[in-house]
Amino acid sequence: MRGGDLDADVVVVGAGPVGLAAAIHARAAGLEALIVDRRTGTFDKACGEGLLPGALRAVRALGADPPGYPLTGISYRSRGRRADHRFTGGPGRGVLRTTLHAALWSRAADAGARLLHARVTALCQDAGGVEVEIAPGGPPASPAGESARSTLRAGWVLGCDGLHSTTRRLAGLDAAPGRGDRAVRRRYGLRRHFRVSPWSELVEVHWSRHAEAYVTPVGADTVGVALLGPRETLRSGDGFDAVLRAQFPELRARLAGAWAGPVLGAGPLRRRSRRRAAGRVRLVGDASGYVDALTGEGIRVGLAQADAVVRHLDDLVAYERAWRSVTRDYRTLTTGLLAWASSPARGAIVPAAARAPWLYGTVVERLAR
Repeated sequence: MRGGDLDADVVVVGAGPVGLAAAIHARAAGLEALIVDRRTGTFDKACGEGLLPGALRAVRALGADPPGYPLTGISYRSRGRRADHRFTGGPGRGVLRTTLHAALWSRAADAGARLLHARVTALCQDAGGVEVEIAPGGPPASPAGESARSTLRAGWVLGCDGLHSTTRRLAGLDAAPGRGDRAVRRRYGLRRHFRVSPWSELVEVHWSRHAEAYVTPVGADTVGVALLGPRETLRSGDGFDAVLRAQFPELRARLAGAWAGPVLGAGPLRRRSRRRAAGRVRLVGDASGYVDALTGEGIRVGLAQADAVVRHLDDLVAYERAWRSVTRDYRTLTTGLLAWASSPARGAIVPAAARAPWLYGTVVERLAR
């Protein structure tokens, strides 16, 4: 129920899954929600595309149920060793990111959220709201296009615009690199689909000396492969296939000639924010801070933040507290695993998981909640 001088109660910057979830929650709370994004159509992203059981429950709670392929557990693999754990609380689902986006956008539109194709170029706050300066959508425009800027007024702005968040920068919430950031090499991700029938209902995480390959079935005839590692590893040779050949030869042999669609990239993955809120601006999802994709929790954590930010919209301290609560497991487990994966003991990760299946299973279940 926006005030007379507001274009929307809430302007959501970013129309990815987290932004759409935030808009759905805002509408459920009786707030007018306007989503602003420079992109049009259905969005894709370099990601693992696996919804762990907790993430699938969160998507369903939003009123969406996108089709995909059942995921019954996680398998760590390296040099003939493996550690498997099947989820005890029901399956997850491998879902194409474009399919997930379409399902959540349909739900957001049904809920009454509006979408504006534009770029946010400036924010100016006062006690009653936020002035949001926008320019035509797409990449930065020509000087002539920049003259078409206009202004929206909102009660609140939710920055759901990902790793390279414009909202985080404009709100002065970018953090300088910390000690933990310098302790590990900057990591990146690549993803490609392959037109093959899935050979397992497990998410396979293949470990090599320098990188990881996440294999996620996303349909009856499609698997997605996401590569994570330092820039020098992922850029070696002549592309995605060269990385598979050098780091994961057995996986490459299984997938040879079956690629479908382009290679997408993301990174650097590690991002930090000084705080999650400044005045009437809130950061949500990857924009609020991101460690790494090692544990596959990005969607679940982002959707939990989208719920928390609307519940605590008028209480900066409460949202910060809720943010820390819903991200605690992700930050702790991912930071620890990343430190291990970046150390000389990296090669012991899979053997250790195989020797202590109870511990490996406990960690997987914690992540799958």
